[in-house]
Amino acid sequence: MEAAFELFTEHGIEKTSLAMIAKKVGMTKPSIYYHFSTKEELISQVFEYIFKDHYFNSYFQTDSLDKEQFAQSLYQGGLKMMPGQDRANYAVLRVLNEFVILSEREALYRERIIKLQHDFLDGFRKLLLAGADLGAVASHNIDYKATILALVIDNLSRSVLMNVEIDYEGVWKEAVNSILNEDSKIR
Repeated sequence: MEAAFELFTEHGIEKTSLAMIAKKVGMTKPSIYYHFSTKEELISQVFEYIFKDHYFNSYFQTDSLDKEQFAQSLYQGGLKMMPGQDRANYAVLRVLNEFVILSEREALYRERIIKLQHDFLDGFRKLLLAGADLGAVASHNIDYKATILALVIDNLSRSVLMNVEIDYEGVWKEAVNSILNEDSKIR
């Protein structure tokens, strides 16, 4: 799985062959079929393996927040999602983009990607509702605010992967501040 993931990161899903994977792990191509009946089965299992921990709660602290911690928790959680110093996160996001491309042709991956997206939208929604209860976020338009944060973090991550030079930390800070009440904003 890890060998396939590394090759998907380096070459993309389409260009990675079973022969390449077999060579990387030091076995023959027919030996791969002992573990996976098709390349599609391997790709599916790699998806499950990689994204088993790629959920909203992996990045954002949602328990025991108070008004003073809320803004920093939201801000820091977003920064943890972005590719940067952590090559592992960069690789996961790189392969996620490969699966997004694959999802255009394959309903199975489209459903899985949509499920991941909904997890983040629901996570932001729940976090912002908690923020509203704390008085850090105005309680109106929570769904729109959650969607804005999800779209911003997704596009910032893609921009970093494409080496677009922007102040992604500053942009994320502005996005977070745009949904916070005045007295909760990050300075």
